Amino acid sequence: MRSNTYTLVFTASITVVLGFMLSLAATSLKERQTLNVELDIKKNILIALDIPADGEKYLPEEIQEKYTKIVVPIYVDDEGNLLEETEENDKALPVFIQKMGETIEGYAIPISGKGLWSTLYGYLALESDGKTVKGITFYKHGETPGLGGEVEKKWFTNNYKQKKIVDENGVLVSIQAMKGKADPSSADFYHEVDGVSGATMTTKGLNLFLKENLQNYDSYFQQIRLAQ
Repeated sequence: MRSNTYTLVFTASITVVLGFMLSLAATSLKERQTLNVELDIKKNILIALDIPADGEKYLPEEIQEKYTKIVVPIYVDDEGNLLEETEENDKALPVFIQKMGETIEGYAIPISGKGLWSTLYGYLALESDGKTVKGITFYKHGETPGLGGEVEKKWFTNNYKQKKIVDENGVLVSIQAMKGKADPSSADFYHEVDGVSGATMTTKGLNLFLKENLQNYDSYFQQIRLAQ
């Protein structure tokens, strides 16, 4: 009888200990996964802001240090007003301001929308003038590799650099990925980039959601442009 009691107590103890260890491991893994996601987001914000420069790479701790040093996150509403409280405001729009000391060097905003097979997520950065593209990045999507998936590649994203999101009158026109090559002789050349061969529906979706995203921030960037 005593032997049976000992066996039951021992088995129960082992079960409790193992359960606790598995729970602890799962919690630790979840926390690490969360940190990795946050770090990847910060890395993509820096990439959109053209940091690091091509050919350079940062270690995880360097990404965190660089982000903390030069990026100031704020929230605005669709009228361009700075928001102090955002917890219960589902219309809060995040803006990531790149600063060197007191000098603003750029702005990054999140972009997302439907491609052909998936929702694309990324960041678009503008120069301090609020109209010239500094960079763009796509860090999550499910588009077809070699076709729509090419939107994440440097050869495509680099096409956006120095393009303009507004026309000569300051009206938002966004940037269009063309079906084929952007024509340098076109009056709209500074609002167009080369498209992706065989990915018409992906780039069509990208064109639509990029303009929609930019419209949400138009009042904010209008204020920046007027202050130049």
